[in-house]
Order: sequence, then C-alpha cells, then structure tokens
Amino acid sequence: MKEIRMVDLIGQLAHIREDIVSEINKVLDSCWFIHGPQVSQFSENLADYLNVAHCIPCANGTDALQIALMALELKPGDEIITTPFTFVSTAETMQLLGLVPVFVDIDPITFNIDVTKIEKAITSKTKAILPVHLFGTATDMGALQEIAKKHTLKIVEDNAQSIGASFNFTDGTSTSLGAIGEIGTISFFPSKNLGAFGDAGAIVTQNSDLAEQISMICKHGSKKKYYHEIVGVNSRLDAIQAAVLNVKLTHLDSYITARRNAASFYKHALDEVEEITLPSALHNQDHVYHQFTLRVSRRDELKAYLKEHNIPSMIYYPVPLHLQKAFAHLGYRIGDLPESESAANQVLSLPMHTELDTEQLEFISNTVKKFYLNS
Repeated sequence: MKEIRMVDLIGQLAHIREDIVSEINKVLDSCWFIHGPQVSQFSENLADYLNVAHCIPCANGTDALQIALMALELKPGDEIITTPFTFVSTAETMQLLGLVPVFVDIDPITFNIDVTKIEKAITSKTKAILPVHLFGTATDMGALQEIAKKHTLKIVEDNAQSIGASFNFTDGTSTSLGAIGEIGTISFFPSKNLGAFGDAGAIVTQNSDLAEQISMICKHGSKKKYYHEIVGVNSRLDAIQAAVLNVKLTHLDSYITARRNAASFYKHALDEVEEITLPSALHNQDHVYHQFTLRVSRRDELKAYLKEHNIPSMIYYPVPLHLQKAFAHLGYRIGDLPESESAANQVLSLPMHTELDTEQLEFISNTVKKFYLNS
C-alpha cells in the first residue's frame, strides 16, 4: 500500500507535471513575473468558473479578507458578526483594521455559523456579516441574505475552503459560493481544493465600484502608477502561481469528484459506528470536502491510535477563536458558545485528497472501526 498522506500533492502533481512545467516555462521565458498575461488569464478564467463579474487576484487568502474589509470603508469600532470555529485569519484581519469581531455559535451539523442566532448579536454598531463556508460546504446563504437585507448589512464570504461548491436557493437557482455576498474571498494555499505552489488568493464581486476599490487597494491605493488616491497595500498574485492555477483550475471539477467519491466511501464504511458523527451539508446543498471532518468520542485516543498505524489525522480547530488569547480582550468565557467549544473537543479530520485509492480508504476506515469495536 502507498504511504497515506493527509494531503497528497506529490501524487496529484504527477498527473499534471508536464502541463505545469510548460506554463511555468512561459513565465520564465517572458520574465514577466509581476502581473502579466498569466495573471490576467487566471482572473478571467476564475471569474468565468464562478460566474462573477470581477475577480481580483492577490497574494494570499488572508490579504483577500483584509482587502475586502478595507473596500467596505468600515470605521474602527464597527462590528462584524462571524464564526469562532475557523482559522484565525477570519477575525485577525478585523482586529488589524480596528474592527470588532462578534462571534456567533455554530450549527453542530455543518460547523458553519448558526444563522438562527445572528439577529440576537446585531447591534447599532454591526455593519457586516462574515460567514465562513467551512470544510467544503455552505452556510445558509438564503437565510443570511434575508437577515442582511432586513438590517442593511453587508456580507463578505470567506470561501477559503469551499471553492467549487454552490448554494441552491429555494427558487431553484444556484450560485457559486463566494459570489453571493457583496464580496467573496478565496485562498489557494497548496492544500486547498484548488491549490497553488505557494501562497495565493483572490477577491470576487459582482459590483463594479467595489471591484475598482479592491483593485486600487491591492496596488498601493492607485489606479495609475505613482498616483495614490487612497491608502492601500501591496498584494499581488505571483505570475508563476497564476500559471500553476490556470492549469489546476481545468482539473478542479474532477478533483471535486474524486473527493466526493472518497467521502462516499468513508461514509458507507463508517456509518455503522455509533461513536462517530459523519460530516453533513445543509438540506439540498452540496459538499466539496476540503476536509472530511468527523465528530468522535475519545478523539485524542483515536488520533494516537491512527498515528500508531501510520495514518495521519488533523484537528481543525482545537481552540475556537473566542477562547484564544489574542481575542481575550473581547470578554468571552468558556461556556459562552457551547457548540463551537464542543466541536473543538470532538472534531478529527481524516485524510482527504484526490489521490486516495480503495486500498488506502479501506485501511483507514477499518482502522477507525477497530478502535471503537475493540475498545
């Protein structure tokens, strides 16, 4: 059996190496490393894929979040409602801008923000809602849009983990995640479903005015070189990363299919284990399985047992943001957001990537089952 990896970028690259090298060589031959045709092409390709009017590439997913918030021209002290069960950059960027993250507990099934609890958190200082489409599936964007409209709030989607997934509205329409709110942000960290060979990100919007503002912010606040209209940042997608992403974007749908097939295998194999809660999406929504995240009893013991059998696993995330030292000044205490705290103590992600084969999936599943059935 092949070595089991949490993410198998080596195996994935083997199938596309020649195309990747060819596209990188075009960048090297042109010596056009900043901006250039590869970056422009990726911007167009991703906009087409997501069916959005504007796509502005940037240096990474964290920059994408910060730039999106800057584009909304919020003021220090303004509040943004978000989830505490996510990577730190979601709230970190708010604090860097003097904004106040307001954490709302999660839905215990999807791990995404529980939209039924949002209105209680809205105050006169609330200006936006920042949902995170965690692990590969959607927040309830239909309900979220209704709340945002009722309270005149902006929506910024953190779609770092769910590119390729859509939200299916009750009227039968379907929209790509990231393309529903005023602004969507994306990360192309190498382990993502669409991953670069380093840091990379993008910001998408349907709004032309916001797109112009975002583009200016990315380029030191300028439309014309050396003429700065606002204070911005320096955040550009590297041309070599754009070349890589142009190739990999053509394979994204097949990558998603492979992940869904692996998830289907896991679900069928582990469904009988009472101590496990399998990952799930909202009713009538899809899942692209950036992670295959279980809720389990005796989580740390299971993780150690898997390690003994050379099976990697990961805990995303061991401490929710409202209990992190960096956000202690916000005044949250243990017990304030019980679903997030419970998830942090129970979640365990199994290997999930495009290269998992039947032998590996059987071994992983059988090892998990042995832990619970034999102990």
